[in-house]
Amino acid sequence: MKVILTKDVASLGKEGDVVNVSSGYARNFLFPKRSAIDATSANLKMFEKKKRVLTEKDAEAKSEVEALADKLNKKTIKLSVKTGEKGKLYGSITSKDIAEAIKKEFDISLDKRKIDLGENIKSLGKYSVNIKLHSEVEAKMNIEVVSL
Repeated sequence: MKVILTKDVASLGKEGDVVNVSSGYARNFLFPKRSAIDATSANLKMFEKKKRVLTEKDAEAKSEVEALADKLNKKTIKLSVKTGEKGKLYGSITSKDIAEAIKKEFDISLDKRKIDLGENIKSLGKYSVNIKLHSEVEAKMNIEVVSL
């Protein structure tokens, strides 16, 4: 049975994909959860129109995010923290701390889950972090951890 996915389904595909599934899976799982609709010609035409609109919105959002990435790329944020002996921090710098510093300095709200530290920051120094702004756009920022 051919169905059109209305939501991303991990084992099948992304929204708008036309996939072939067993009729029982479609009737008992996909249709009740409103994750798919039957692939009739009318539904295909409707989804093509919806897909064009989503593509245009995605392109617009991507251009906005690219401008934001240009603003954030190669910028440095200084974080002042309490330290112990030999420059060891009390605790560590988290992605939440970095998101708050970006909000404070650049007035840009970022989700802490989009910040990739790579490794825990537990000592003074300079670090580089990746910020995933869009599925295709990443920004790279420098973090400088200094003692109070």
